[in-house]
Amino acid sequence: MGIEIERKFLVAGAGWREGARREEIRQGYLAYGDRCVVRVRTKGEHAFLTVKASNRGVARAEFEYEVPVADALALLALAQKPPIEKTRHVVTVHGKVWEVDEFHGANAGLVVAEIELTRADEAFVKPAWAGAEVTDDARYANANLAEHPYGSWTK
Repeated sequence: MGIEIERKFLVAGAGWREGARREEIRQGYLAYGDRCVVRVRTKGEHAFLTVKASNRGVARAEFEYEVPVADALALLALAQKPPIEKTRHVVTVHGKVWEVDEFHGANAGLVVAEIELTRADEAFVKPAWAGAEVTDDARYANANLAEHPYGSWTK
């Protein structure tokens, strides 16, 4: 069983842009449930089908399988809501890889940074541009953003 251990932060400032590698991502949710979500994603020239446990927090079960891009595009057409579109910027800070997602479309204006860890209690240096932690705030889960886009939130 795969376990994803990550922490998520809102982004303040643009210091993360320097030296970042970019990739375009489209993802849609095929199923939402109390226990898990099923997602399809295109990422550059690759595509993935992912099942993630619905529980919030730092660690959760995750199963991810590469699939043909043509299959992923057909599956995206079956998604329950319009796909999430974002540019992922990958940047290394103090030896740790950070993924900064800059959302587009209905989620435009939202920029979130994630760091994947090997242990829930693993220490890391939080960069100056990483603002408030939102790991436990379900509103910032991508599955929730598909259902309740950031642009529709009352600010």
